[in-house]
Amino acid sequence: MAAPNYRKIATGLLLAAVVVSLSACTRGSRDLEAWVAEVRARPAPPLDPLPVMKQFETFEYAAQNLRDPFSQPSADQDGENGLRPDPNRRKEVLEAFPLDSLDMVGTIGAGDGVVGLVMGPDRVTYRVRPGNYMGLSDGRITAVFEDRIEMVELVPDGAGGWLERQAKIALEDN
Repeated sequence: MAAPNYRKIATGLLLAAVVVSLSACTRGSRDLEAWVAEVRARPAPPLDPLPVMKQFETFEYAAQNLRDPFSQPSADQDGENGLRPDPNRRKEVLEAFPLDSLDMVGTIGAGDGVVGLVMGPDRVTYRVRPGNYMGLSDGRITAVFEDRIEMVELVPDGAGGWLERQAKIALEDN
């Protein structure tokens, strides 16, 4: 008896499966075509109305007569407030140190005669009164209290002038 040829049997079964599956696809296409026709027959939904355009206020640029912010200030505008460091003033000892490196360590006296004691980074204690200068920004001492020393510094304003800035050194509680 001859052995069955499995390859021919497998090929025949595969061919039969393909024919059956393709014939099943043609039956359901009528339903699909009917559904597509129904959807196309429906009226289109209404479109949303166009948004209303917002009206903007007109703006008239009226700064033609002002100074150009990108040019150097002229000599009459430089230092309009009159503030500037005195180049002829003799620098004091405490003006050689940054303000944050100075420490208030106490006071001497009472009332209007209070003298502040400030220790510099060189570990030397200096006496200061209102009118003395200290710090790198021309800091002029305006008042000495038992717990703090108040001063006014002159700092550049970025436009060639100078601004006053309040500063203080407080007594440290150790």
